[in-house]
Amino acid sequence: MPAVQDSIDAIRIAAAAADRMKATDLVAFDVTEPLAITDAMLVATASNERQVLAVAEEIEKDLYLKSGKRQPRSREGLTEGQWVLLDYGDFVIHVMHQESRDFYRLERLWKDCPSIDLQLEHPETSDEETAEIAE
Repeated sequence: MPAVQDSIDAIRIAAAAADRMKATDLVAFDVTEPLAITDAMLVATASNERQVLAVAEEIEKDLYLKSGKRQPRSREGLTEGQWVLLDYGDFVIHVMHQESRDFYRLERLWKDCPSIDLQLEHPETSDEETAEIAE
């Protein structure tokens, strides 16, 4: 069963907010098959702790304003600014510092899941990066 359209729409709002704040390597996956507790995951990279927090804040703001006053069920990592996790129940957003992203490589966990088209005007992931994710 594919992700619910409402979750996909919210992920796209979050991705647009992250993109506006200059986050890079934005990828989203429909994870309904392997997880069953959530529909989708979005992963974004920021170059430093301050940017990680700014991206997460912008995502929260946009989801509240543009997606029916939606608020995260939980927020993790706001103290360190290395990896902020925003859990909205139906979807989860990871905003990661570049070093954490490189170390944990979350994409490999979901490489067999369908990707979600984020419909960004200028997607940040290159063809070479996409090939690395698939490996």
